[in-house]
Formats: sequence, structure tokens, C-alpha cells
Amino acid sequence: MTSGAAGKALDVAVFGAGRIGRIHAANLARQPGVRLKYVIDVNREAAQALAAQHGAQVAGIDEAFGDASIGATVICSSTDTHSELIMRSAAAGKHIFCEKPVDLAIGRARECADAVARAGVVAMIGFQRRYDPTFAALKQRLDAGEIGTPEMLVVTSRDPGAPPVEYIKHSGGIFKDMLIHDFDIFRWILDDEADTVHATGSCLSDPAIAEAGDIDSTAVTIRTKRGRLCQINTARRAAYGYDQRFEVLGSDGMLQAGNIKPTEVVAWSKTSVAQDVPEAFFLERYRAAYASEMAHFHEAVTQGKPVRTTVADGLKALELAEAAALSWREGRVVKVGA
Repeated sequence: MTSGAAGKALDVAVFGAGRIGRIHAANLARQPGVRLKYVIDVNREAAQALAAQHGAQVAGIDEAFGDASIGATVICSSTDTHSELIMRSAAAGKHIFCEKPVDLAIGRARECADAVARAGVVAMIGFQRRYDPTFAALKQRLDAGEIGTPEMLVVTSRDPGAPPVEYIKHSGGIFKDMLIHDFDIFRWILDDEADTVHATGSCLSDPAIAEAGDIDSTAVTIRTKRGRLCQINTARRAAYGYDQRFEVLGSDGMLQAGNIKPTEVVAWSKTSVAQDVPEAFFLERYRAAYASEMAHFHEAVTQGKPVRTTVADGLKALELAEAAALSWREGRVVKVGA
């Protein structure tokens, strides 16, 4: 197995030179002792631009996996490549950071989990919301008992606009593409597992989304194995910006995590009080979270610290997405794991 022991340089191959690949590459380059050696992307022009930015080389998949000096792979390529690259990374003994989801098929995701376990490599899934400073502070205060026993979680998750319909057609649907983050938040915040899921949805913003077999607005209710409740409302269109917030109701009070805005300036006048709308989209909203996430991966590889977002977490979130999709399609409550 390739080593990333403390004090040694860590050579990394980044798969995917799109917007999230560029963010992860930049955050990776800031870690001490890390060298971005290869960038791999089917879009060679994008790969060359990112490689030039960080002094890396453009390579093919086989070249990257065949290089014994590569200690870790960062997988930011399209969803349909994730499981293959995870499996090949594990087989080559390379540590893994992979964007969500592990795969769109549960069976394939389980194969990835088994491969990672056999290889004994670090494997981290990119659920960046757990690394957001505001969300993490709420979790810390919740675990400290500030509001007693948590009983209900309400999650609001709304995009400023839908992605292109061509993307939606291959995304796996809103539950696997968008709500998978909210399902991970649910498990993390309540520290509980789902017993039943009921999901409903509509297409309210663009009939082309419905024609593609998907929806753009959902309401999901989860009942946990301990009897707690979680409600998740999502929409692909929010005219005012990227809306990411949640609240936890406990036996002794409530904790809320609100949106991040470009500034905290508030203007007061005789007729109104005004402040900035939320950040435009996820790249801005989770800027700090992405940086913290990659620093955590670096620590896990070089210092042996356990990762906080595992392949098992990715599998659990995917199972919830699958249950929610089934509930929506069949109009019934779904027993998770049944």
C-alpha cells in the first residue's frame, strides 16, 4: 500500500477538472507536503488548464494508477465513473477522496465499501456540509446537551435554479442527486437511523424536468428507529438564492443553523430593514466547508485520523435516497431496509 505517513510528501491524482475538481485541487495544494502530480479528465483542455495552475501533468487513467508514487486519488469526475475509480484506487492501495454519490446503484456502492475495507485504505466521501463551520458548531452544541434530547429535525434545502435538463436525465433523480446531502445531514445531526420514509414531490418550475422523469420540489418525512421525526423540504428553484438551513427541536429548546450571506450588513430606514440575500450557490456557500473537508482528508491520510464521512455513510444516504424515490413513485410509506 502506498503510504502517506507524516513528514513524507503525498503525491495525488485528481480525476475531474470541472468546477468541484478545481476547488478540491486548490484546497489540496494548500496542504503541507502535498503535490498534485496528475490531472485526469476526458476534457483535455480543462485538464491542461488545471494542471498548469498547480504544476501538475495531464495523464490518462492507466498512467495514474500505474504510478506507485501516487498515494491518494481525489475523484471529482462524473457520477458514472465514481465506483470504478474507487475500486481501482482500492486495488492499487491508494487512499481515496470521492465526491458523492459512491454510485447510483446500491449493489455497486456495497461492492465499493467491501473493496475499500479489504484494501485497508483511507476512503472519504465528499459530504461537505458536515464540515461547514455553522453546521458543525450546532452539532457540537447539540451533542453537549444544550437543548436536551433532540426530538425533531427540519431541513430546508433549496437551489437557486435547476441544472440543465440533460444533466438531470443522467443524475439519478433529485433524491440521489440533491437530497443525498440532506439524508446525510439527517443521520449526522440526529445520530439515528431511519425506520420509515414517506416522500412526495411535484414538478413546479419546468415541465421539461417532468418529461425527463424527475421532479423539482419534494417533501420528505422520516421516522427514526428511536421514534424521532425529520422533515426535509427541497426545491430546485429559490428566486432569492441558495437556501441552506435547518433547526433541531429538543426537549429543552431549539438550535437553528441559518444561511450564510455575502456580508452581515443590515440597512435600516424609515420604510424597511434590508440585508443581503443568501450566497448565490453551493460553491460560495460551502467555501469554508470544502477547505476544511480537504484538510481533514489530508490529516486522515498523513496522521492516521479516522474520516468523518465514510463510504458506509455514502451507502446509507444512497439507501435513503432509494427509499424516498420508491415512496414517491408508489405513493406510500416505505420501510427502510425491508
